[in-house]
Amino acid sequence: MMTSESHLLGHKAKPLGPYPHVRRAGDFLYVSGSSSRQADGTFRGVTRIDDHGEMDVAEQTRGVIENIRDILQAVGADLADLVQITTYLVDMADFAAYNAAYAEYFDHSGPTRTTVAVRQLPLPELLIEMQAVAYKPEG
Repeated sequence: MMTSESHLLGHKAKPLGPYPHVRRAGDFLYVSGSSSRQADGTFRGVTRIDDHGEMDVAEQTRGVIENIRDILQAVGADLADLVQITTYLVDMADFAAYNAAYAEYFDHSGPTRTTVAVRQLPLPELLIEMQAVAYKPEG
């Protein structure tokens, strides 16, 4: 019988809707769309200067990947177990900076990847969001 269980992790930023951080379905782990939002409500890669914000897609990319890593580690997996990542960018002009930061974590032997441009993400501070699938046999 296949195990299916969802995990809402108290040490991570609460999801913006009624969904878990990660769900196991047999040997696969499905990580919900993740951003650079941190548990304290701040965003990695967003600097507040008076009423203006400065956003850095490379730093947000690092924050997203590290959030995904933390989520996977909480259920006994790691980045090396990823098999697929889908990335949503608000602006394809950010692709080069995102791609360079991504390459700090993965090379051609890493997960498959699809990157798409979207009109906007749920919060105005977000330039990038990723969802991921990992393969980690049960037990």
